Amino acid sequence: MPEEERPAKSKFRIIRIVATLAIFALLIYIAFVLISGRGLNLERISDFLFPAEQVEPVDELHFNIGRGRVFTALDSSIVAAGSLGIQVIDYGGTELLRESFPMGTPAVRSQNEYAIAFDIGGTEARVFNAAGIISSITKDGPIVSASVNDSGWFTINSREGEGFRGNATVYNNLGNRVVRVSLSTGYILSSILSADNEILAVLNLTDYGSRITFYHGLNRPYPDGTFDLPDVLIIDIQFLASGDILAVTTDSLILVDPHEFSGWEIYNFSDMRLGGYAVSDNFIALHLLDFGIGHRGNLILIDHFGNPYGNLQTDRELISMSLFEDSLHAMLGDGLVVLDRGFNVRLPDEESPSAAGVSRIIALNNEATLVAGERFAIIINTP
Repeated sequence: MPEEERPAKSKFRIIRIVATLAIFALLIYIAFVLISGRGLNLERISDFLFPAEQVEPVDELHFNIGRGRVFTALDSSIVAAGSLGIQVIDYGGTELLRESFPMGTPAVRSQNEYAIAFDIGGTEARVFNAAGIISSITKDGPIVSASVNDSGWFTINSREGEGFRGNATVYNNLGNRVVRVSLSTGYILSSILSADNEILAVLNLTDYGSRITFYHGLNRPYPDGTFDLPDVLIIDIQFLASGDILAVTTDSLILVDPHEFSGWEIYNFSDMRLGGYAVSDNFIALHLLDFGIGHRGNLILIDHFGNPYGNLQTDRELISMSLFEDSLHAMLGDGLVVLDRGFNVRLPDEESPSAAGVSRIIALNNEATLVAGERFAIIINTP
């Protein structure tokens, strides 16, 4: 090789490494805000890329698992993951499970009676239910995201081996590896597994936009098809009860057929900015902000076909929101409210904590909400 070509190739290699590390940092940012329940700063991202149980009022729930706490519901209990590990506590305040393992950026996802806690950018993950730890996983490279399905099967997306694009690994409900897939193009953001453990969908970002890659049968590491959205950023995918996949983009909601590899738009909000969203078995809640200064926008409830059910204009900051069936629980800048399908407002029968200290709320059922922050976690009734 001529001597004069070496500096150019070296410069190109440095640029490629910097670019891939920057994209990996973006993936970690998106995964963190989605899992933690914090609002999405989609302007920053776009610029970068272009059954119910009655709950009685209880005293403060005592989660002692370090800093950076994130929460999720687990069957009839609550999970907190922090820098020191995880805890599962029932609604009455009884600790059901504690597992210690350090996490720099704690994250937790759940589906009915199963949950997975993992360290974003770290290498450790735990799969569990209220009865105990099901599996402990240590990856060879940084974890980007993870998910678990109704059957307790789970996926972990990490950056391992050569290159920076990453891979998605599927494990069964015993913690045994079933399949591991790597993509030749695009950076893996997340992956999800159907409830029957037959379809793996991998969301990846390419040089041209977003792509969902499908694997059927999980018996070979080769894709059966893809759904591509050029020049569009898909930030999240979820399997719905219908078997279709909900794809959330920066300006619309799209349903994707995992068998036909085709999609159709059910709701467009390109004239507004997405501040947050929540999904239940039959409904989707959106927080849409006007482009401009302040918090003026709308809370909207639609079904999985895009049919509208409720719309509330508000100029208050949205801290966090959660959806149980058709009941939308929202922590606004001046307090907690609960909106039913017709968007009638119910207020709590007791004073809720100052919104300034709240990082996440979780709708436990139609009439109770977990309100949590870095230093507290309490259940508020909203009859």
